[in-house]
Amino acid sequence: MAKKNVTLMVVPDSNGISRQVSIPVYLIWTSIVGVILLIFASFFLSAQFFSDRVAESELESLRAENQQIQEQYEELRWYISEVENRYDILVEKEEKIRALFDLPEIPVEERQLGIGGPTSPAFAKLSPAQQTATVSESAVDRLLKLSEFELNKYNEVESSLENYKTRLKHTPSIWPTKGWTSRGFGMKHDPFTGIKQFHRGIDIASRMGTPIIATADGRVKMAGRNGGMGKTVVIDHGYGFVTRFAHLSEYKVKRGQKVKRGDVIALMGSTGYSTGPHLHYEVIRNGKSTNPFKYILNEK
Repeated sequence: MAKKNVTLMVVPDSNGISRQVSIPVYLIWTSIVGVILLIFASFFLSAQFFSDRVAESELESLRAENQQIQEQYEELRWYISEVENRYDILVEKEEKIRALFDLPEIPVEERQLGIGGPTSPAFAKLSPAQQTATVSESAVDRLLKLSEFELNKYNEVESSLENYKTRLKHTPSIWPTKGWTSRGFGMKHDPFTGIKQFHRGIDIASRMGTPIIATADGRVKMAGRNGGMGKTVVIDHGYGFVTRFAHLSEYKVKRGQKVKRGDVIALMGSTGYSTGPHLHYEVIRNGKSTNPFKYILNEK
């Protein structure tokens, strides 16, 4: 087939001379194949060109998206930093509350919850955006764990303060009546004998019938006569506190009755071993008489 030729006759207008052109068949096929290859090459190069353009466009879009995500993570880290500052303030306040009310301190090691440690070697291989994301996610996870821990500790403090509040309600802390102090606590002269002896409370003098009030919440343990103390009211406040009110003229409560701080429990009198209208007031803590002035916080 390579030896065959194709003869073409070229016929010009009527005045021209006819010519014959002999073209080898292989050259014709070679030309056809070449044209086809050229067409395919053109399509391939065009497709490659447009593919590169699309890839470049997608790459630019991904870069822009990546930059936007990185900026968002940077903003998130700013918020995380702000939350960490507020968390530190809460911890500081909790520590102050614990110190104020003599509650157990929380060791620093316990507050850290074992969070932290060296950075993984794989971290260095991450892109800046991935590193920012990893650090931010770790910070958020840390804050969630710390905030849960701190919430539990605040609940403990709240529970302790509720108990403390109840205890304060049952702690004698106010004047039991109006008047002036005629005899204090400790070794004092007996008004009848003039001999020094231990006085287990304080005497507050005023006019007959002056109201006597409970100095803390509690339950009336006794309301009756008690030898030289005359008419007496004893209140058990719990938490080891007992108060005694003596030389009364009239009871306003009865045994077993619950009372609150400020309730009128009796009227001032001069019953029993007494030289005149006054109140003998005692504060007993864990079975031992203590100076009532230590527990009086208000003014008369």
